[in-house]
Amino acid sequence: MSARKYFGTDGVRGIVGGDRINAEFALRLGYAAGRVLARDNPSGGRPTVVIGKDTRISGYMLESALEAGLSAAGVDVMLAGPLPTPAVAYLTRAWRLAAGVVISASHNPYYDNGIKFFSAAGVKLPDATEAAIETMLDEPLGCADSAGLGRARRINDAPGRYIEFCKSTFPNELDLQGLKLVVDAANGAAYHIAPHVFRELGAEVSVIGCEPDGFNINEQVGATHPEALVAAVTRLGADYGVALDGDADRLQMVDASGRLYNGDELLYAIVRDRARTQPIQGVVGTLMTNFGLERRLGELGIAFERAQVGDRYVLEKLQEHGWLFGGESSGHLLCLDRHTTGDGIVAALQVFAAMRHAGQTSLAALVADLKMYAQRMVNVPLAPGLDWRTHAGLQRAAETVRGNLGDRGRVLIRASGTEPKLRLMVEADDEALAEEGVRQLVAVKLG
Repeated sequence: MSARKYFGTDGVRGIVGGDRINAEFALRLGYAAGRVLARDNPSGGRPTVVIGKDTRISGYMLESALEAGLSAAGVDVMLAGPLPTPAVAYLTRAWRLAAGVVISASHNPYYDNGIKFFSAAGVKLPDATEAAIETMLDEPLGCADSAGLGRARRINDAPGRYIEFCKSTFPNELDLQGLKLVVDAANGAAYHIAPHVFRELGAEVSVIGCEPDGFNINEQVGATHPEALVAAVTRLGADYGVALDGDADRLQMVDASGRLYNGDELLYAIVRDRARTQPIQGVVGTLMTNFGLERRLGELGIAFERAQVGDRYVLEKLQEHGWLFGGESSGHLLCLDRHTTGDGIVAALQVFAAMRHAGQTSLAALVADLKMYAQRMVNVPLAPGLDWRTHAGLQRAAETVRGNLGDRGRVLIRASGTEPKLRLMVEADDEALAEEGVRQLVAVKLG
């Protein structure tokens, strides 16, 4: 797709009240998306979409504006209320809808928000559809005649339907009896869903981050602030903690000792479990995935490829190869044999299933043969117009570090996509080696 005017890698995002995340833009976006969906609807009838949102106070405003725009375009709307992003993907597919709409800025603070779409298949919209919506956004706002307007209705049982779906991804012969869990929903979209899933599978569940007030989403809780979960697991004497982010597509886990497990380790636990019963052809990570995971999968004869940072790119590469498993260190995990998109609750259940299948309650033992490499990263200012890819000094230093590392690590240099900075990262099987490598890179004068 050519340069996007409105859509980023995960829909449209921004500060509430800014030039994109406001009532007027949401109205136009709803109308534009509705026009495209009506035009492309294969049945030729009136398309229907479902709208879900997280717990930000701005969700009310954006939901109403989107509903009005979609209705004006002749699209029926189902309002599901607060619902995780992966729940909207599931319901869109299960209800055979034309599309799903999520109002969320994921792990960002409450004053940000965003709007993203799922196709009828429960995956992110194709680039061509996003391009068509962008083109329509630049056309005048219109309205269907009275007979052609879309209807709207509120759906009250969406959370219960999604709870049952999540439970269905956990093997029928297993349960969570005997496990004491702390569930942290980041005061976000899964606050009224995640605790029920784990309780109904037999776990004893305590909660934090399950009291949203419109302003406290992701505030010192959730997957981006796991220290709150570590403290709660220790204080309550729990066996494990499960932390989600604001829209519940990201997962971090904590064990009774307070050890935190990131996405790379959790992905490994899932893949090793699946490998018991089926051949795993390959796994997709990102540029930031720990080198230790790549090395260990290689030892097991499992191919590994890296995508650009972002679960969208992980999914694209999985689809390209026909593989099923991938994810990011941040906790976006894709198990395409269970769901069409990343899902924090579903991923946690796959980890617990792996523990049950292994006949143990220790997650540490489950990933003991995965040696995580020391990863050191420093951000340095990048002058406007400087081509770091051809900078002789930086390239010489990078080659020197790579030579010192040999097969014991790797070097990654990439420009930030959001600020004028260069990210310098070195991974090694020895912490001192990684530190020295970063020191050599930082010493290069980029001016």
